Amino acid sequence: MSKERFLSLDVFRGMTICLMIIVNTPGDWAVTFAPFLHANWNGFTPTDLVFPSFLFAVGNAMSFVLPKWEKENNALVVFKIIKRTALIFLLGYLMYWFPFTSPIADTRILGVLQRIALCYGLGAIIAHFMHQRVIMILSAIILLAYWYISVHFGTPGDPLSLTGNVGIKFDTWLMGERHMYHGEGLAFDPEGWLSTLPALVNVLIGFRVGSYIQEKGKTYEGLAHLFMWGAGFIFLAFMWNYQFPINKKLWSSSFVLLTVGLDMVIIGTLIYRIELQRQLQFSWFFEVFGKNPLVIYLFSELLLTTLFLIHIGDQSLFSWIFQHGFSYFAPYWASLAFAISYMLVCWLLGYILDKYKIYIRV
Repeated sequence: MSKERFLSLDVFRGMTICLMIIVNTPGDWAVTFAPFLHANWNGFTPTDLVFPSFLFAVGNAMSFVLPKWEKENNALVVFKIIKRTALIFLLGYLMYWFPFTSPIADTRILGVLQRIALCYGLGAIIAHFMHQRVIMILSAIILLAYWYISVHFGTPGDPLSLTGNVGIKFDTWLMGERHMYHGEGLAFDPEGWLSTLPALVNVLIGFRVGSYIQEKGKTYEGLAHLFMWGAGFIFLAFMWNYQFPINKKLWSSSFVLLTVGLDMVIIGTLIYRIELQRQLQFSWFFEVFGKNPLVIYLFSELLLTTLFLIHIGDQSLFSWIFQHGFSYFAPYWASLAFAISYMLVCWLLGYILDKYKIYIRV
């Protein structure tokens, strides 16, 4: 069985980082095309696929790394996993605190990188110690248990609303409102502790799919099964949607099934084009992102914060660049053009790192 790295998986991860930067940095949120915005609550947009796809890619990457650790001492393996989990979590925490001027009592504890860290840590330990069939059974149990908890422990009569969901209650009790995200107009963390459990399933299924791809990914039969499983997950997601709505901010179980199903279809398509048909147009562009994903993501977030901190007159450097560099476009296209330009700046960092063979592994 060949264990070489699939170019299509690196391209998939690179596409995820590319789109993540674009949706995070519009020139003006008020004039952003709807597909580049998250669903307000229940529902789904292409933007909602970005974060779960990165978690899915984390699971894919684990399927290449963990087999190399099978002959190592279990204590050493667990130490490596915990060390990497803590480092990624710390980077995410410091990224939100940057430029370190606000009181530590008001810093947000959870976030995107923190969720990646927790899901990686739990997922890697589970994948290392459990058989893959057990992993799939555990994934189903997690999704069903999260559904039960969400429905029965939220506010009676309104358990799946922004103010009534069980996650907001648990996070407020555990962390306090000052350590939570306030972008919804109140203390509610879309990367909260409880919703990290179903997000873990994105990593676990990503791991299983990554292992399957290494075994049968370059055969038409393997791709056919991958597409069928993807279609099956999507069908189940829409059926479950009637009882547990597809909701990215709650990371509902139906949302997990929908996103992993779509990811299977996308990866299957990439494998067909890149691995079987050798159609490599644009693959190198996304591969640059895929080789240093966390570094490029960190750079994009820290640079964005810096642009808002620097002022020219009475406006931030971010606003100044947008108004003076993109005003000749129509408003919605100007916002998108800025986001794409910003993404290209981040790509340039990835290109420089790749040119000098610098690959920073966190």
